Amino acid sequence: MSRLHVVTGKGGTGKTTVAAALALALADGGQRTLLVEVEGRQGIAQLFETESLPYEERKIAVSHGGGEVFALAIDAERALLDYLQMFYKLGSAGRALKRLGAIDFATTIAPGLRDVLLTGKACEAVRRRDKRQRPVYDAVVMDAPPTGRIARFLGVNEEVAGLAKVGPVHNQAQAVMRVLKSPETAVHLVTLLEEMPVQETVDGIDELRAAGLPTGSVVVNMVRPPLLGAEHLLTAGERTGDIARAFARAGLGGARRGGHAERLVAPLLEQGREHAERVRLERGLRGELHGQDLPVHELGLLSEGVELAGLYRLATELRGQLHTGAAHAGQTHAGRAQAATKAAESERA
Repeated sequence: MSRLHVVTGKGGTGKTTVAAALALALADGGQRTLLVEVEGRQGIAQLFETESLPYEERKIAVSHGGGEVFALAIDAERALLDYLQMFYKLGSAGRALKRLGAIDFATTIAPGLRDVLLTGKACEAVRRRDKRQRPVYDAVVMDAPPTGRIARFLGVNEEVAGLAKVGPVHNQAQAVMRVLKSPETAVHLVTLLEEMPVQETVDGIDELRAAGLPTGSVVVNMVRPPLLGAEHLLTAGERTGDIARAFARAGLGGARRGGHAERLVAPLLEQGREHAERVRLERGLRGELHGQDLPVHELGLLSEGVELAGLYRLATELRGQLHTGAAHAGQTHAGRAQAATKAAESERA
């Protein structure tokens, strides 16, 4: 099972909400998760209705199963100071550099340095052990940059390792890439059932695979249930005249005024037709997502907006789907193993 869950998605798809729900879902059964923010928007604090997160790991929630969710808003400047202290023992000198503005200058102009620091801090949390050599966190969830730049964001350490051939910078970059390209990491892509987000998701999956980065699952967010049954979806928007006459015979819509019933019914039927077209479009987009050979999870639209209770509901939805998917994966793995055993026995025979 993956321990670093990177959540990305096109802007407006609700990736921060999904990342927070995933952190709660993974904290089920007494687990400890760390929810990491790297874009400096304080979106996690808003979702959990708490004050702005400092550059420290702070407990912000308890899951239904008694697990704990911690959160961290990574600040690139503070991360660079940690880095300088860890590898070069520049504690006081590093603080002096910050006062002079050199730290902000470095993280602003150095290509990729900010991303190196952000990914490095998250991977450090994954590798961290307690005194008994057990992982401090069972899972780390990163609310990552949008899909359009996720492959570059995660792959920047590989570029740095290539530039710095030796020394602590090279070693640190390689250590980060070992985590990011291992089964410990899964990159999840959040989308909506709309053409542009789905296309960006498909493109993002291709880029991640080309970069050798492990993809996890696709999460379709804000899913609306169909309002009509399958039979009515086929005929939605048709037979306007028949329905108008039925309304008139029932005394609705003013039969004595001629076409008033038809004028009353027509807009309603037009809405039905548009809804049917929308459902057909979503069916095609679902097919495109399932064609990417990744698990696809769906989260319903929160009609009252995202508040804390709604976030827990999403976590419950997601937890159920993750457990179902894990069970299915286990059965699939067992089935493949059984098939392989039979094939080997047949070959020996």
